[in-house]
Amino acid sequence: MQFHHYRNLFHKGEKGLDIRHFAENKLEIKTGIWLDSVVLKIQKQLWRNSDADAFQSGIFFSVWVNGESLSKNKLYYNIHALKLRELKSYRLKSREFAEAFRERFKPFETEWPNVGTGFGPLTLMEGWVEIDSTNLEKQVQQLSSSFLSIYPIIDELLLAVKK
Repeated sequence: MQFHHYRNLFHKGEKGLDIRHFAENKLEIKTGIWLDSVVLKIQKQLWRNSDADAFQSGIFFSVWVNGESLSKNKLYYNIHALKLRELKSYRLKSREFAEAFRERFKPFETEWPNVGTGFGPLTLMEGWVEIDSTNLEKQVQQLSSSFLSIYPIIDELLLAVKK
């Protein structure tokens, strides 16, 4: 896999986002390489412990490619919920949180291509789009921008279980 090439495309996708909307909503964006994948991740500081490395725990949205996904010509996206019981500001049970998220996500499912929610509690939803090799950065942008319509679900659910 050409990590440098795909990281550049993901950076272009990130730079094309209307950062103002993300900043206004306190959504942080990072692009890099994690677990042999090129990834763009979006997370709020409130969705993780303040002492935790960004995107290693808590809740985050990601768009990614890796060797396997490229062989299938797929750009994946998902929302992960990692180590929720360890979040100090909330009283969370992973399965309950996942079920509540999925119930509130149902009206949005048709807006997300090839999405599924039939996973364990660590993956709240996951889907993919066929890679358009001439516009991969735009696809990364589009999926990331679409997250703006559903991130309030996470905020609402966390507010309900705040300590």
